[in-house]
Amino acid sequence: MRREVVLADFFSGCGGTAWGFASAGVRPVFATDWDDEAVQTLKLNFPTVDAVQRDIRELGTDEVVSVLPPADEAIRLLAGCAPCQPFAGHRNAATQEDERSELVLELLRFVEALRPQLVFVENVPGMRRASKSRGPLTEFVEELKKTHHVTLDTISCADYGVPQTRRRLVLIASSFDLGEIELPKPTHGPTTDQPHKTVRDAIYSLPHDVEGPDAAKFSSHVAMRLSLLNRQRIEATSEGGDRRDWPKQLWPACHSGDFGGHTDVYGRLSWDKPAPTLTTKCVSYSNGRFGHPTEHRAISAREAARLQTFPDDFEFAGGLTSQARQIGNAVPVVLAQRFGEHFVKHVSAADRASNVGSSDPPPTSDGHRASAARKAA
Repeated sequence: MRREVVLADFFSGCGGTAWGFASAGVRPVFATDWDDEAVQTLKLNFPTVDAVQRDIRELGTDEVVSVLPPADEAIRLLAGCAPCQPFAGHRNAATQEDERSELVLELLRFVEALRPQLVFVENVPGMRRASKSRGPLTEFVEELKKTHHVTLDTISCADYGVPQTRRRLVLIASSFDLGEIELPKPTHGPTTDQPHKTVRDAIYSLPHDVEGPDAAKFSSHVAMRLSLLNRQRIEATSEGGDRRDWPKQLWPACHSGDFGGHTDVYGRLSWDKPAPTLTTKCVSYSNGRFGHPTEHRAISAREAARLQTFPDDFEFAGGLTSQARQIGNAVPVVLAQRFGEHFVKHVSAADRASNVGSSDPPPTSDGHRASAARKAA
């Protein structure tokens, strides 16, 4: 029988990585994050996973090892998506002074203790730029290469079925004796037979009126209220447009002299394009191109969740601001699923190479509250 792959998820957030990997046949076993409400969300959706709210610097390796299956019984996959804010483009000058930039190195303790055969790390491309000399990523990769084959590159999430132009730095590593491990091939875009997913594909089927009775059928389908001024601004903005559409009397004071600066703030999404990168303020009209394409409001938390490819039965703890933070910080579910499927195939190849495995299908993961299971119940 094919060996089970189990997941230890560090900087887990609300569970985007875990849900995607579980959908690929990987069983989430352990998860940890510093954000209490994100951990509450993860527990709602993964009741059998050992999830703890903790600063990784205060987490003991024995706490993780004790809940994992014995090393000879399962393949271990370590995922670690450290906070990306220190490496965001507008923060590069301050990166060295942000202690969070060193958190990725904390993963080395767990690589040594858990001895995972597989490793997955995701972050913003700025993490690579910050490590061109001797930054934390460089040090992490050098240490990991002592025991694993490592591949590192920047990808577009849109190329893997996510309706966003979100670009991410992805590292995958394997200790199996199969040579270099390659990134999975894109599933969408010009090099494939499937076009990129769009905002329309993701959210059009949701009720457009978030105040209407049908909206209540979808959890978190709630939008942030607009001030009178911002209501006038979004009414003056066309689909896919931004503040350049406005009459001068609606301009913010900081732009009263010209239209310099960021044009994505106060912008509307376009129905037939992928969304821009969702951030932790993805339900705020004034903080990005997060206006609904045609309704006079910002997108709801559920619409943002769909753009991050969460299923509709994924539930979020906390208020609207917290949910937006969780959604914006998450690894898109479908992206994690594509990499999970890639890892499962890689394990099958290793089993065939060592004459250990068989052609049996991977075990069904019961670590997350899948839709089918809920319907059956």
